[in-house]
Amino acid sequence: MQQSTHPLQSQSASAAHSIADAPVYPSALQQTYDTIPRTRPLTPLLDTIDAPADLNDLSCEQLITLADELRLFVLYSAGQSGGHFGANLGVIELTIALHHLLDMPQDQIVWDVGHQAYAHKVLTGRRDKLGSIRAKDGLTAFPERGESVYDTFGVGHSSTSISAGLGMSLALRYQGRAQTVACVIGDGAMTGGMAFEAMNDAVQQNANLLVILNDNDMSISCSIGGFSRHLAMLWESGYQVDIAETGEPVLRHRPNMRDFDRRKRHKAMRDVPNLEDNLFKAIGFTYFGPFDGHNMPELLQVLSRAKQVKGPVLVHIYTTKGRGFAPAEADPVGYHAISKLAGDTPNNDVAKDSPAKAPALKFSQVFGQFLCDKAEQDDKLLAITPAMEEGSGMTLFARHYPERFFDVAIAEQHAVTLAGGMATQGVKPIVAIYSTFLQRGYDQLIHDIALQDLDVMFAIDRAGLVGEDGATHAGIFDLAFMRCVPNMIVAAPKDENECYHLLNTCYEYQGCSAVRYPRGTGTGALIVKPAEQYKIGQAVIESVLGSSEAQIKLILLAFGTRVATAEQAAKVLSAEQADCQIQVVNMRWVKPLDSEMIESLIEQGATHIVTLEEHVIMGGAGSAVNEYLLNESVAYQRQRPVVLNIGIADQFAAHGSQAEQLADCGLDVTGVTSQLKGLLSS
Repeated sequence: MQQSTHPLQSQSASAAHSIADAPVYPSALQQTYDTIPRTRPLTPLLDTIDAPADLNDLSCEQLITLADELRLFVLYSAGQSGGHFGANLGVIELTIALHHLLDMPQDQIVWDVGHQAYAHKVLTGRRDKLGSIRAKDGLTAFPERGESVYDTFGVGHSSTSISAGLGMSLALRYQGRAQTVACVIGDGAMTGGMAFEAMNDAVQQNANLLVILNDNDMSISCSIGGFSRHLAMLWESGYQVDIAETGEPVLRHRPNMRDFDRRKRHKAMRDVPNLEDNLFKAIGFTYFGPFDGHNMPELLQVLSRAKQVKGPVLVHIYTTKGRGFAPAEADPVGYHAISKLAGDTPNNDVAKDSPAKAPALKFSQVFGQFLCDKAEQDDKLLAITPAMEEGSGMTLFARHYPERFFDVAIAEQHAVTLAGGMATQGVKPIVAIYSTFLQRGYDQLIHDIALQDLDVMFAIDRAGLVGEDGATHAGIFDLAFMRCVPNMIVAAPKDENECYHLLNTCYEYQGCSAVRYPRGTGTGALIVKPAEQYKIGQAVIESVLGSSEAQIKLILLAFGTRVATAEQAAKVLSAEQADCQIQVVNMRWVKPLDSEMIESLIEQGATHIVTLEEHVIMGGAGSAVNEYLLNESVAYQRQRPVVLNIGIADQFAAHGSQAEQLADCGLDVTGVTSQLKGLLSS
């Protein structure tokens, strides 16, 4: 048969038979496992790999064996430590191929977002430390420059790899250094606008950049939208753009591509598509693919040739999230991450990162309840999420109200402005977003929502310290960047019940509002329905300990979940300080502050005022109190009580459990009590 000389020519059904079939590569003999091993598996070949250079002389057959051992080792390590799971299993072969072909660390690999970098850590000298991942003083959950010379760029938020890789490529070119820069980005991360901004610039700069699109039809959840359908079209066409020995694209027929059934939910755009309709080619990239990302011989041949091609190149591979572990292949969403295996649990399914069977609801579940309850009452409610349906507790709402649910993929800027557009038409949009991801939509929050005084509510999950995901996901800056925005109110509930009612209060408010709540569970407070409306800007005195005749009158102004901590610390301190009255105030609102409450407490003889928040001190709720005291409070100017702000210091929060992070920041009961004692003793 005659090979086509034009890589992306339009094909009719009759012309398709003139295209050569793709070569048949030897099948890789990867193993599939049903259980997570509880004892360290035997991995004799993997145990010899301490750096990428140790892969250089391995044969293809040895690399396939290495893939089996590495996959089994990652299974074992994830069972010991918990953590990101499915994505790592899906890139085992790709990771090995890249480390075999590239001259690292001179050549650079940039991962996007890092969920898939565990195998990379193993092959770069951190094999014996993988069990410590996400634990205090252990390996980080994501690539981090300070951890290894092979971690070229720190990641945690998606869609950044092509921008970072392009920056590296241009800097290397400027310095006259010929090194390969390879960016590994998932199809979910490719929905982020930043990825397309970088691709556009890479073409403009004619940069030497190798982008590997790891297409598994997933991010955390299933990929959605027009881009996902475009990839499905390329997949289901039965054709691929192969790469010749010369580096030239060659169109080939590959009917076995249709065997992968996980994209059946997408409708093919045409039986034999016009392959000129290739988004990457239209942008200006040289495109190759799609290829089987689990076929080691094919990966080695394709990538070894692709890295020689000049200019911006994209290699499209398709993989299976959770590859090699049957339960994860069947349920890639549930096995995105797993918990540490219990000591004597016989069934590995309990490791799946599913909702805990605990009496206390997660705050995301509280939000989910509110969303469904309110939607039943108000048909103007619409809900938006940037690819966090499950994490934000919106699954039931999406199921019951699909026409009112909008998952916009990993596009935080778009999510915020989309809500603004909706609000102009008389509906009430709620943007459900993690605190750390709202940072990416900050300009839109100011310019598109608050400046126009639009009626949009933000439900901000993962506010505060988030534990094992560490600094990249900590929500400890939102109060500082929100409370300075005009036309915006900000609430911080102390527990689950108050969260439910503050969500309702902010929903009923006409204007820009936000409710911030933490990851995980609260105190276990029962939700009392129906939903109430709290008075905006009104605090609540939770407890008063000690005599009103005491010489020392300590006021604890606590925000959000630190209210419970303040009450416990007050009890400890009250038992030891006889001549001290302590009042714990649940501030409830960061903006507007209850200035009348603060003024009244000072007039009643407060000698010490302490603010307490799970947020950076600089610019946070305590700063708001300071500003009021110094600039507006008449009582403060007369009484001059001593003021202390307790919160997170001017530093990023290292990973560890939430309890360990709180202790490190002095925000647990012991730490707060110690700081209060120090204040009173001075």
